[in-house]
Amino acid sequence: MPSFSYRALKADGKIAEGVLDAAGRPDALRQMETLGLRPVNLSEKASAPAKNGAASTDALGSFSLKFASKKVSAKELQNFTRLLSSLLAAGVPLSRALVILQKEASSPVARAKWKEVHGLVVDGLSLTDSMAKSPETFPRVYTAMVEAGETGGFLDVVLAQIAEFQSREKELKSKVLTAMLYPCILMVLALAILVLLLTFFIPKFQAIFNNMHSALPLITQVIIGASHLIRSYGLVVGAVLIGVFALLRTWFTSEKGRRMWEGLILKLPLVGPLIAQFAMARFCRMLGTLIGAGVPLVQGLTVARRSIGNQILVDAVTASIERVQQGGRLGQSLADCRTLFPGSVLEMISVAEESGRLDGELVRIALETEADLDRNLKTAVAFAEPLLLFLIAGFIGTIFIGMLLPVLTMSTNIK
Repeated sequence: MPSFSYRALKADGKIAEGVLDAAGRPDALRQMETLGLRPVNLSEKASAPAKNGAASTDALGSFSLKFASKKVSAKELQNFTRLLSSLLAAGVPLSRALVILQKEASSPVARAKWKEVHGLVVDGLSLTDSMAKSPETFPRVYTAMVEAGETGGFLDVVLAQIAEFQSREKELKSKVLTAMLYPCILMVLALAILVLLLTFFIPKFQAIFNNMHSALPLITQVIIGASHLIRSYGLVVGAVLIGVFALLRTWFTSEKGRRMWEGLILKLPLVGPLIAQFAMARFCRMLGTLIGAGVPLVQGLTVARRSIGNQILVDAVTASIERVQQGGRLGQSLADCRTLFPGSVLEMISVAEESGRLDGELVRIALETEADLDRNLKTAVAFAEPLLLFLIAGFIGTIFIGMLLPVLTMSTNIK
């Protein structure tokens, strides 16, 4: 039978600590209630390590479980959010709703996570604090919205809005990934063809060039040098490139590096406007969703800015929030974020704010921006496809010309 260590309040207000043997957490809680204790913390004690072969078997089983563990999928989190909202709207208590969701979980990983959240809630933590202990499952934006719902007393409404937001977000990301798939495939093919030519095609010509006594053209020398480098030091070059990539990735994840990278991305001709549109659509949808659920404007702005993703744009919105806190209008406060909000959008926000329909207008702006983003993505992909094909043809053509130039020169000398 498992043992549970507890920390609880006595009737006189003093703290009591001890250990209980119980069939499970509910049984331990019932025993504490019988003793007149109010639980503050209840956790199952780790069982004593087994001896000899059993110990190694347990260790192997534990290792296998850790090795096989994975994160809760986005689909499972969306189902959890939608069902929890429905259960709470139907009047089911939070603890019981979490037990139901735990039983109906579609995977062991999700079941274990919902059980963990339920245990923390039973121990006296709020749902927000319970979820915040698992940031790999519940993003900061998610827990911030849950906190707003718990504080305002409309948790079921907020959870329903989160589920809707997750669905829209998934659809938008799917469109972006689908649009970028073909250009990425072209880039991979171009690199594969380039490596193939330098590795297998060039050496065959090099044997012919070695018998020529005339000097080779510069372009031919460069191509032969690149081929020799890849064939002789390919693994070293690959290791160096991987190392450089790892260093750059580490630097770009730092605060300074991330800001520089995100600033450069925003300045790119085609990519920058698309990133800004994507961020604006997420921000408007999130803010409109929160205001529609009854969250105060300042609190909604604080939560919605976390959904933007780009730190440069987050900083700009943060300055706007400070102006709103001082009594300024939302439309006027966002006027300095021109990269994120065009003048027409700011005008629509100002008019909606004056007429008292800000939540609906923000959601409408998000819908129109997403549709416009979809059209712009298709245009960008239509432009990128011939550009990539032109680059591939340019690389291959340059190699062929570089290899044929010495042959043509030799033919001219013979004549």
